[in-house]
Amino acid sequence: MPGDRTGAAAGVQRNAVCGEGEAQRDGEPEDEGDEDLRDGGVPFYVNRGGLPINEETWERMWRHVARIHPEGDVVARRIRGATDLPKIPTPSVPTYQPAASVPQRLEAIQRYVRDLQYNHTGTQFFEIKKSRPLTALMDIAKEMIRESLPIKCLEAVILGIYLTNSMPGVERFPLSFKTQFSGNHFRHIVLGVHSGGRFGALGISRREDLMFKPLEHRTLADLVQEFESAYRRYWHTIRKVKIGQYVSHDPHTVEQIEWKHSILDMDKLSKEELRRELERHARDMRLKITKAVPSSPTKDRKRDVGSPQRGPGSPLRRNSRSERRPSGEKKSMDQKAPADVNGYQIRV
Repeated sequence: MPGDRTGAAAGVQRNAVCGEGEAQRDGEPEDEGDEDLRDGGVPFYVNRGGLPINEETWERMWRHVARIHPEGDVVARRIRGATDLPKIPTPSVPTYQPAASVPQRLEAIQRYVRDLQYNHTGTQFFEIKKSRPLTALMDIAKEMIRESLPIKCLEAVILGIYLTNSMPGVERFPLSFKTQFSGNHFRHIVLGVHSGGRFGALGISRREDLMFKPLEHRTLADLVQEFESAYRRYWHTIRKVKIGQYVSHDPHTVEQIEWKHSILDMDKLSKEELRRELERHARDMRLKITKAVPSSPTKDRKRDVGSPQRGPGSPLRRNSRSERRPSGEKKSMDQKAPADVNGYQIRV
């Protein structure tokens, strides 16, 4: 184990493959009832009945608004009893000129996400299960566009992936933060983007500086530091940073998003150790792209799909969904990721 890894190993967890149960860690349950998600200690609901919203979910939403709004039940009665509410314009999905640059396209996508507006109702309208395959999540993104309802940060990540699928030169990855303020913990997620050697982010938040970041940060560490500076302006302390792998551009793949390839405990890492770990993660993401592009389709098909020519003594590929490795442990160079077959279908 190299010497520079030992100091940071206690503050880092890495996943070889994102496990289905890992989305429920750190107080983030997804399927354990209605009051299951919390933002700074305040629960919010998830609409699990689809759209149109059923009566039970609708009434529950208004009861929740009455509980959390400073004006209480007064604001709920005023809105529900109004007969002259203004018509809300439906944002248009961004279109681009052929000569539009990548930064210009990303800015147009961010404007669209912002125009949908942040959902302050306390009820998330679209149910996002992180364990679902990418193709199912892309169907939810289409529904978000069709309904044009306000969204929260996780929904914005799924929508951002969908809207950037047609941009093969832009790699996308989930980037989430767990912060602490006044004894409460808050969670937030954005879609990290990488193109032309620069990093940025797409997303939505109550705070203007906790969502979009232009494509101008030289390293992943610079991007994380930019978010850390923004959080400090609101007296929030980042406790953990979780970074996933690059997301496939194939909207029909049954691959799952790897949400937490690296989990960085900010309390246990010095600034230099944090920078080294983020550099390692960036290399891991580049390595995944390199592995996903087969040099020879015929050879890759024989090697990965299980050709009859494979000998009975050939080693099987590892397919663990919950494996983790500490930062000091190197991945075996001949270990094949379970998504290689899908990678071939995607890239060719």
